Amino acid sequence: MRSDPRRPFLAAAALALSMLLLPAPAAAQAPGWAQVRVGVEGNYPPFSRLGPDGQLSGFDIDIAKAVCERIQARCTLVQQEWDGMIPALAARKFDMIVASMTLSPERRKVLDFSDPYYDIPSRFVAKAGAFKDAAPATLKGRTIIVLRNSPRAKYLRERYPESRLLLVNKETDIYLELAAGRGDVGFGSSVVSAESFLKRPEGKGHAQLGPMVRLDEGGGGVAIAFRKGEDTLRTKVNAALKAMKADGSYQKLAARYFDFDVSGGS
Repeated sequence: MRSDPRRPFLAAAALALSMLLLPAPAAAQAPGWAQVRVGVEGNYPPFSRLGPDGQLSGFDIDIAKAVCERIQARCTLVQQEWDGMIPALAARKFDMIVASMTLSPERRKVLDFSDPYYDIPSRFVAKAGAFKDAAPATLKGRTIIVLRNSPRAKYLRERYPESRLLLVNKETDIYLELAAGRGDVGFGSSVVSAESFLKRPEGKGHAQLGPMVRLDEGGGGVAIAFRKGEDTLRTKVNAALKAMKADGSYQKLAARYFDFDVSGGS
């Protein structure tokens, strides 16, 4: 694999992550959490997007607003590029992250998480008819495009060691690179690949390849992230998510975007 261009970012991220492990100063706490700043992305449709009018929308955005209403907090959405999410949380730019962050053992070491609020399988995408399947032997020597610093990238390194990886900064970049011919296969969210690529003109001639993939054999899911030790806020958020699923409001919200159950069974 080629030299890693992420070294400067990873060094900065490592410093920021070490800050997350330190106890929060008492003065930084927000008693009752009547005001909460929420880190969101804005470039991951249908989960988050920034419209021409400057307004944020999408499933993550709706979840963030619904949770804030449930915990009776006045929330401010703070847009943040994906690579800077965790360092910005450590620097207290916001109090929690609602940006489709997948649970992983590495992230659990430096972050606390809510219960999962959705779980959508991954999918390979390639030119229609280019490959018979997505098995490691079939994709040996091929270039697979995937989001850097993600559980999917880790999955590919472990399961596809004889494939080359092209790491990109945003999920939507996977399909831009694939359409440009800079890789053979894309690997990302089954929903994002369909909505942001295959259903659009630029996706013409491409198709999903192989079966859906559940990372960690179906475990994991996507959750809201917090700094270590913010137990009061995390407890409030978990109670809100549980109530939303119990009274059907979560299902109504999800139905705006998906025609299948995204709750992961929880």
